[in-house]
Amino acid sequence: MTDTVSATRWRLIVTPPLTGAENMAIDEALLRSFTGPASLPVLRLYGWQPHTLSLGRFQQAAEVLDLGRCRDASVPVVRRITGGGVIYHGDEVTYSLVCAPEQIAPVSSVKDSFRVLTGFLLSFYRSLGLDAAYAVDASPEGTRLGERTPFCFAGKESFDILVNGRKIGGNAQRRLKGTIFQHGSIPLLNRAAAGLAYMRDRSPDYAAGVVSLVECGVSDTKEELMARLESEFAGHFAVELLHDRLSDEEQRICGELLADRYGTDLWNLKGVDG
Repeated sequence: MTDTVSATRWRLIVTPPLTGAENMAIDEALLRSFTGPASLPVLRLYGWQPHTLSLGRFQQAAEVLDLGRCRDASVPVVRRITGGGVIYHGDEVTYSLVCAPEQIAPVSSVKDSFRVLTGFLLSFYRSLGLDAAYAVDASPEGTRLGERTPFCFAGKESFDILVNGRKIGGNAQRRLKGTIFQHGSIPLLNRAAAGLAYMRDRSPDYAAGVVSLVECGVSDTKEELMARLESEFAGHFAVELLHDRLSDEEQRICGELLADRYGTDLWNLKGVDG
């Protein structure tokens, strides 16, 4: 089903693989620069280099991560502005979007907005021939949804997407001054076990219920998958994607955030601004 949106054009910003700090600074710069319904909504697609651990907004790094192991392996740690558990970003396509509530189909709740804004992902996975469904529709009776876990892949939200019963990727959202920010991951390879190695609690079950595109038999290149993702987004929401780049103002804000926030251990490890 297509969710009709009131905004018929979206900015599309595709960035090459960047560091975790750069990626999070760009995402927040796009959010801070957005001025409501008068602004064009934004879809951004990106990747991570090197592989990086991201913490949820309210996690304390020392409580959930083995920071000594992270340092020894030179694995960077960055903090997201969205909640949830630790994510290991490796071989994946990551998206973020910024829009006003008025620019999407009417929703009954914040939770329902996840259904609307992840609809293009469901279309994307199904276009690849996968048996994809929302967790709320596909989970066995009695499954606990929405349970908080220190490792993102260990829990399932109602509108997380499952393929043959296993979670694929994850999504998180933040609301700020009438603006919706959401980002999420589309795993090409399954790196959950690799990420779990850096957790303090390395319970094997945390990484057991997830799957990646390659494990599902998808052999498309990353470039082909990104092109398909753009097409499914445009088709699902019936919008035109306008290729764009960061504005001068967005680049300025990004630079400030990189220097004062995402480039600091104070923010990334403790969640405190300098």
